[in-house]
Amino acid sequence: MRSELPRANLAVALILLTGCKADAPRALGTLEWDRVTLPSPVAEKIVRIDVREGQQVAAGAPLLQLELARTQSQLAAAQAQATQSREALAELRAGPRGEDIAQARASLAAAQAQARDADAYYARLQPLGRQQLVAASEVDRARAASQSAQAQVRQAQAALLELERGTRVEQVAQGAAAVVSAEAQAAVQAVTLDKLNVVAPRAGRIDSLPYKLGDQAPVGAPLAVMLVGDAPYARVYLPQAQRNTLKVGDSVQVRLDGQDKAYAGRVRMVRSEPSFTPYFALTGQDAARLSYLAEISLGKEAADLPVGAPVQVVSDGDQ
Repeated sequence: MRSELPRANLAVALILLTGCKADAPRALGTLEWDRVTLPSPVAEKIVRIDVREGQQVAAGAPLLQLELARTQSQLAAAQAQATQSREALAELRAGPRGEDIAQARASLAAAQAQARDADAYYARLQPLGRQQLVAASEVDRARAASQSAQAQVRQAQAALLELERGTRVEQVAQGAAAVVSAEAQAAVQAVTLDKLNVVAPRAGRIDSLPYKLGDQAPVGAPLAVMLVGDAPYARVYLPQAQRNTLKVGDSVQVRLDGQDKAYAGRVRMVRSEPSFTPYFALTGQDAARLSYLAEISLGKEAADLPVGAPVQVVSDGDQ
């Protein structure tokens, strides 16, 4: 009788341990892949689609093309504006032409000749005016004509001096800035034109093509969604008990729902904030209901597993 008692106690202990293992906390979630979304750079019609959903593509492979005509015209206009700005800057740096300076000197000489004639006429009228041989108004008109001619001489001298000193440094700087701006606009249009030929940024699989041939997607709308990476990852929600024991870098086991095979994984991310009821709203045993979003990276052996399949994660210590 005494020998049977220890055996009974041992059986009870094994049953309790088995029950504890069965009740080990498990994180539930789904298999996911890293996704790359290719947005529409402009609102243009889709004129060609080179791939289908589910197709595996290499990095740089063409996916689809948008209509080019409008963006090509905008690029041509921007390039023409850049050329115009460069030529204007070259003109500013070269300064005034010799012919313009010669013309300004001739204009100064003509103004000086007119000034001498107006001064001489006014000088002749002054004594006649004092003798009242001519009307005072005539003398006044001669004086005004002389002063106007002198002003025209000064104006011609200033115009000639401006040409002889050349272009101001500030004007050259403004011209250079205009060139930079125009070239930048042309570069932006060139980049936009290049983006109309949508290519795969990374190797991966086409998950979704939301728009069909002939559709015109709005700016920013996803033209294609790709699944990239060597293997999927498990996106799960950790219960409070597991959140307290798991940290980034820990090894875990991932099982697909309904399968016995386990896949080795490693915790790559755990959210610090609960995904559902906030912790400060729970007390006591209710705190065990908290869930924390986590991501578990898997190896290449999981590359063929179906996306979206339900999984459960158990830490190595709970195996």
